[in-house]
Amino acid sequence: MHYVYFLRSLSRSTKTYVGMTEDIAARFTVHNAGGCTATQRFRPWELIAYVAVPSLTHAADLERYFKTGSGHAFWHQRFLK
Repeated sequence: MHYVYFLRSLSRSTKTYVGMTEDIAARFTVHNAGGCTATQRFRPWELIAYVAVPSLTHAADLERYFKTGSGHAFWHQRFLK
């Protein structure tokens, strides 16, 4: 399985991040350890949701959608309330 995951910064609650991985636990550890330049400034992070899909292609398409304006608005409205 492949996962599209959603993070929120615990140090600055307005900061969020969308990513994809095959191993959520390992990737989450990397984010909180500062191993990802896109997220290291706003550590620590909390995992707020994830979506599991069977293929890498589908996960990449979903991640790309959730990073667009309408996708960003959708997941913020559904997962952050």
